Amino acid sequence: MDFRTPAPSLDPSVVEGLSSALRGRLFRPGDAGYDESRKVFNAMIDRRPDVIVRPADAGDIRRAVTFARENDLPVSIKGGGHNVAGNAVGAQGLMLDCSGMKNVQVDAERRVAVAGAGALLADLDSATQAHGLATPLGVVSVTGIAGLTLGGGIGWLNGKHGLACDNVLAADIVTSDGRLLTASPDQHTDLYWAIRGGGGNFGVVTSFTYRLHPVGQVLAGALSFPAERTREVLGLYPEFAASCPDELSMSASLGCDTSGRPVFGVGICWSGGHDEAELALRPLRDLGPDVDVVVPADYGVWQSAHDGGFPSGRHHYWKSSFFTDLTAGAIDVLLQFAAEMPSAASGIGMQQLHGVAARVPPAATAFPHRRSQSELLILAQWAKPAETERHVGWARAFFEAMQPFAASGVYVNDLGQEGEERVRAAYGANYDRLAAVKAAYDPINLFRSNQNVRPTA
Repeated sequence: MDFRTPAPSLDPSVVEGLSSALRGRLFRPGDAGYDESRKVFNAMIDRRPDVIVRPADAGDIRRAVTFARENDLPVSIKGGGHNVAGNAVGAQGLMLDCSGMKNVQVDAERRVAVAGAGALLADLDSATQAHGLATPLGVVSVTGIAGLTLGGGIGWLNGKHGLACDNVLAADIVTSDGRLLTASPDQHTDLYWAIRGGGGNFGVVTSFTYRLHPVGQVLAGALSFPAERTREVLGLYPEFAASCPDELSMSASLGCDTSGRPVFGVGICWSGGHDEAELALRPLRDLGPDVDVVVPADYGVWQSAHDGGFPSGRHHYWKSSFFTDLTAGAIDVLLQFAAEMPSAASGIGMQQLHGVAARVPPAATAFPHRRSQSELLILAQWAKPAETERHVGWARAFFEAMQPFAASGVYVNDLGQEGEERVRAAYGANYDRLAAVKAAYDPINLFRSNQNVRPTA
């Protein structure tokens, strides 16, 4: 979906009035800083908003939202800019670049952190790990906390402590009418429910309050299996993943060795007592890995271990679905497309969701996909625009071939611009309730540069 709307002719004096009222900065096309502000990690995204506001605080966000509403400008919101669909940047309208709002405050005694909307995972992890604490986040430290959390947030602690959204105690949000509200179990409870998995449909979150957990050194690393055993291990892995302890969270992958043969590997994060890890990992090790580099590691270091797989300036096209098992037919497809992967920079990931994250009732938060399963993520990544057709074609064909074996639903944070049916699949049985909340807080659909939930009429 393109986010173009008939853009009004903005009176320069009106724009200047907004600029002078801000504590932060405003950019228009041609201004120094405009192109840098609209840049996101996916180089396929090249959209040009009419106005970019880089707010300094919640007051600036209120002013910008009010300006957008009064001038019929759709609003897009950039936290970390790591969303593959590029929803942070509208083709027109007003874009909020929250990168100036990175402040994180930690109350170690109460085990609570308050983080600004522009903070990255690395910012929050660094502040909390200084106290031996953490909250569940994602797996790439340059991701923004806001988009990740609003869409659910699957990461290395999900088995033991749930998703990022499960650990949100409160959030401050600017709604389409310019109000600054606090959503919590005691205030605006419908909004509190909706932002925990419903994406950026309901307003602009200015800060999140997170529950923290003691997280010290973890056991982390990877196991990789010989190419000749790939098919066998693929068949056995789902059963192990479904039955492993909550303390063990995994993200498997399928790549190729130097001979082009598919190779299966498993990234590991054990967040329990180190003495218990040996027993928990034994069934996986009994499958015969030829590489075993699971070692004690600082949690914050492990959180950034995969950043190098997402260098800036690359083009990205992703397709995602869930699976609970891998039949012989599914394994045939996986091995075929792994062997046909068009670039070593591309990947096939299988991120596990289980334990505490899977035991939350599906209607308790807006994130509906509450069962033990893995997300199959097909990541096409390339450097040259001329290679786009080949990489996108591989990802699409792979995705279609896997659909007969997929479970229902899709993880909204890894969803591209794929149409309303897929948006509904992302929100599942919670869609209609989300539409009602949308009608209450954004009846004009000002916030539609996202995986959009349309307000109930």
